[in-house]
Amino acid sequence: MFERSRKGEHALLIQPHAGGPPESDVVDEFIDLARSAGATVAAVIPARIDRPNAATLIGSGKLEEVKAAVEATGADLILVNHPLTPGQERNLEKALQRRVVDRTGLILDIFAQRARSHEGKLQVELAQLRHMATRLVRGWTHLERQRGGAIGLRGPGETQLETDRRLLQKRMEQLQKRLDKVEVQRTQMKRARLRSELPRVALVGYTNAGKSTLFNALTGAGAYAADQLFATLDPTVRRIDLPGGGAVLADTVGFVRDLPHELVAAFRSTLSEAREADLLLHVIDAADPHRDERVGQVDAVLKEIGAGGIPQLLVFNKIDRLGEDGAQPRRDRAGERERVWLSAREGAGLALLREALADALPLRNVQGALRLPPEAARLRARLHALGAVRTEEADEDGWRIEVDLPEAEAQRLLAQEHGEALRGLLRGRAS
Repeated sequence: MFERSRKGEHALLIQPHAGGPPESDVVDEFIDLARSAGATVAAVIPARIDRPNAATLIGSGKLEEVKAAVEATGADLILVNHPLTPGQERNLEKALQRRVVDRTGLILDIFAQRARSHEGKLQVELAQLRHMATRLVRGWTHLERQRGGAIGLRGPGETQLETDRRLLQKRMEQLQKRLDKVEVQRTQMKRARLRSELPRVALVGYTNAGKSTLFNALTGAGAYAADQLFATLDPTVRRIDLPGGGAVLADTVGFVRDLPHELVAAFRSTLSEAREADLLLHVIDAADPHRDERVGQVDAVLKEIGAGGIPQLLVFNKIDRLGEDGAQPRRDRAGERERVWLSAREGAGLALLREALADALPLRNVQGALRLPPEAARLRARLHALGAVRTEEADEDGWRIEVDLPEAEAQRLLAQEHGEALRGLLRGRAS
């Protein structure tokens, strides 16, 4: 055994694969994941695995090759693009005398760096502890030491390993209780949104497809966006205005191939934005040569979380990277799914997307004539600000106004002074 170092930024990457050479996009994504975690990549070693070694995953010959590469590059961290059992991780660390992190641990580390909200931090910590709970048998030598030696503590006592397991379980229970409390608060907020009767739209897609950039372009929210994997984790919800009404838009965590099950379980509240949406905006990097494969991978994750049956609008983003032939915004259809081609960064095609959203969503408007007295000037000004006034006639008794506005806006205006003038329109809409 060895004392696990807390350091480790100079990484050697092991890419297991079956059959022929590993796919280039898989290797590139693995390198991006390592760099997103803050590691510098010393080397990438492909490892063909026809029959996984139960003890170390890779065979003895490849293990010797990795040892030599570790010495040659001075790597102090080993990243493996494959899930490892606790025993395999422990045996690799013992053989290589370096810290070993598998794909799940790497993604969890990135999530831990990127979570910003209180809920997001709780979710990441819980996922990390669940992952760690099965790995307390790894290379920490202090976990084998016995308590005891002082008066009253001699004898077998409780091993440090048992103590850590007990403390770990207690911490996980505390985190789960706090998350349950946050979930109740989130549910209450969702009920308020449901009462507003605004349709709900969720942005989904492969990580780094430009979801947050598109979210900012549509809402002006200023959510963090960067050209890196998992740039944002925490869900952000904003209202957007569309032709004929409004909707609620939610930005969600990006998906990735083989998304660890620990993350699917921990981020249930984030992913519930996708499960409970009326429409999914599936954002795709139009310039990605593997975009069709990415679409299939996102669809697989959506099916796994129970959102596979929700209607989708495909949004091909980053058309500014396609060159002159493909850089024009447009709408078309592929099978049963409509597609909008745009550039969120340049703002090209956003009007087309709003039109497509308005066509796809069940926007509910109320129309009719209102009689407003002179003292209802504030309500009249609000209707004009919403663009809801179609015609208006003034006389000594006030105004006669023809309006056309979203039902949710009409419901909100009921609370304003003289808002009861809208009640008749809403009653007629309900009938």
